[in-house]
Amino acid sequence: MGTRKKVHAFVRVKPTDDFAHEMIKYGGDNKTIDIHLKKDTRRGVVNNQQTDWSFKLDGVLHDASQDLVYETVAKDVVSQALNGYNGTIMCYGQTGAGKTYTMTGATENYKHRGILPRALQQVFKMIEECPTQAITVRVSYLEIYNESLFDLLSTLPYAEPSVTPMTIVESPQGVFIKGLSVHLTSQEEDAFSLLFEGETNRIIASHTMNKNSSRSHCIFTIYVEAHSRTLSDEKYITSKINLVDLAGSERLGKSGSEGRVLKEATYINKSLSFLEQAIIALGDQKRDHIPFRQCKLTHALKDSLGGNCNMVLVTNIYGEAAQLEETLSSLRFASRMKLVTTEPAINEKYDAEIINLRQIQEVFNQFRVVLSQQEQEVESALRRKYTLIDKDDFAAISAVQKAGLVDVDGHLVGEPDGQGFGLGVAPSSTRPGKKSKSKKMFKEQLSSLARKEGASSPVSGKDLDASTSKTQLTPSSKDGDVKDMLLQDRETSSIEPFASESPKEESHPPRPSTPPAKPVAFEDFKNERGSEINRIFKENKSILNERRKRASETTQRINAIKREIDMTKEALNFQKSLREKQGEYENKGLMIIDEEEFLLILKLKDLKKQYRTEYQDLQDLRAEIQYCQHLVDQCRHRLLTEFDIWYNESFFVPEDLQVALKPGDSIRPGMMPLSRIVSLGEDDQDRFSQLQQTMLPEGPDSVSFYNAKVKTEQKHNYSKTMMGLQQTHRK
Repeated sequence: MGTRKKVHAFVRVKPTDDFAHEMIKYGGDNKTIDIHLKKDTRRGVVNNQQTDWSFKLDGVLHDASQDLVYETVAKDVVSQALNGYNGTIMCYGQTGAGKTYTMTGATENYKHRGILPRALQQVFKMIEECPTQAITVRVSYLEIYNESLFDLLSTLPYAEPSVTPMTIVESPQGVFIKGLSVHLTSQEEDAFSLLFEGETNRIIASHTMNKNSSRSHCIFTIYVEAHSRTLSDEKYITSKINLVDLAGSERLGKSGSEGRVLKEATYINKSLSFLEQAIIALGDQKRDHIPFRQCKLTHALKDSLGGNCNMVLVTNIYGEAAQLEETLSSLRFASRMKLVTTEPAINEKYDAEIINLRQIQEVFNQFRVVLSQQEQEVESALRRKYTLIDKDDFAAISAVQKAGLVDVDGHLVGEPDGQGFGLGVAPSSTRPGKKSKSKKMFKEQLSSLARKEGASSPVSGKDLDASTSKTQLTPSSKDGDVKDMLLQDRETSSIEPFASESPKEESHPPRPSTPPAKPVAFEDFKNERGSEINRIFKENKSILNERRKRASETTQRINAIKREIDMTKEALNFQKSLREKQGEYENKGLMIIDEEEFLLILKLKDLKKQYRTEYQDLQDLRAEIQYCQHLVDQCRHRLLTEFDIWYNESFFVPEDLQVALKPGDSIRPGMMPLSRIVSLGEDDQDRFSQLQQTMLPEGPDSVSFYNAKVKTEQKHNYSKTMMGLQQTHRK
């Protein structure tokens, strides 16, 4: 095990215009935060209420950018993970204090991405810088909602649904979640796609403290496994990085939660209370028992809390006076976390199949024994059935060549074929020292075959040396067998001329000597064989263009309404300021306004209603555009594929094979390789997509981030549109 070290705790203050400067002060070392509360005078003269607190942490992040937060908090943890050390980064704090923004960031803007996407980028960048290591990366995404475990990546099409509920299992190797899917990622864009897929499946809700409040604890885990490419070592290292986004604690009186949101808040507060109890127990050196199993959250994080792990806590707090009590509670939690010690160590493992070098040597020895036995069995079987002659025995080769021994391919025995033996069949009627009639007949047969194929001279035995002799030969037989074989060859050769005299096929139009240019051929194809596909493509394209035109018109209307709203607001503000200058009138507690201001209020309300309606229409049109774009892409691909098949068949397939391409024959269209694809003219949307990839303002590193985001959005928009169309069809 490694040396013990304390957990690092940082605090990040949410930016606000109403910062409590008199109550919250930072130390000069940027590691201390002091809280001051005024005494409650209602408690009387004797008042022992504590009014001042000072918290010493590892760093205070005030008005810090996402870049600075990652450099300070997470970079070292991720870097050590590739050296075999486990790491955990946890965000804790009050609801709405910025935990999810710190961990995940704003996915709409690359610069505002959080710790999690930056950690993925760092992992793959470090892999590129380690060519001597074969590193594999896998990820999982766990959600703990109302004390139940959910797999946020179970919606992927290739993810197998879990039959049994997920459970937390402890083993000698640590704690793991049984039933949680783990996905291999070979590149940065795939990892981002998995992250965005999981983010869309998270459960959120709205209350007075936070419009998009996370209602569950989420743990995104990166698993790293590294093998050496240069060393023949059975040892390898593994590590995992847990990135934990906790749901925020909330006071029900402030959040105004009710119904389902109230139930969620109860579970959240309960699990965070158990987490704090576990932290207090870990910080107490006299405690033997740590209550990890009180809730799913502490049980799942057992390895991270005080175990073999580099642990970092980011506490998110408000800087406003109204939230000072919750800020104090969060800072106390951070102070308790600093008392916890962990014992990180390199996770070295050994391949279970390889124990030591002696085992490898013994395995190869056994392979040699098995191979030698197989060679002996094959040789003995051949000797029982064939005549085997060593090719280094020149006297024996000379004798059998005089006898005219041949193998099944017509090769004279002893002709070199690159093997260790010369194999052949000896007719029973042949004797050494005599000319064999079968040999003469065989040479005549070879000569006739050569003439039939257009050869200028008879083929000798040496001319056949280049062909590879077969390893399986014809068994020994009588002299008549060889004669029958040669007679059969003659009958075959005599039949072939008659076959050529059969009636000829119907004549085809003459093929041009050079194939036409593809653009010209493509126009012919669209008018003939591909006319139906081209018609569907044009119809889908026209529908797509019509939807885009409507979307553009709707966008213009929305912009016009927005401008009118701004103008109405300015006029309304002018009327309000004029009323305030002239004096305000009240009647029974109600403000009296003039008719012009009243009409402006009604107009503003109507404009906002129009704006919402037009915006919803625009969202629906964008979904339809996404679906139509998918159909257009499918038609384009089909048209190009069919054209390439037709072009190859019409101008490159030999004419004698054209008959095989007719319907009902064995060769079907599309079985021949495609040479290259002719691209259709790209529309403006295609050009914009390519321009977006090459001209991204944030630089080339953001391409994978945006590609994954766009693909995830397209997938979910497409699924949403298909579901809507299916429901419409059912109605």
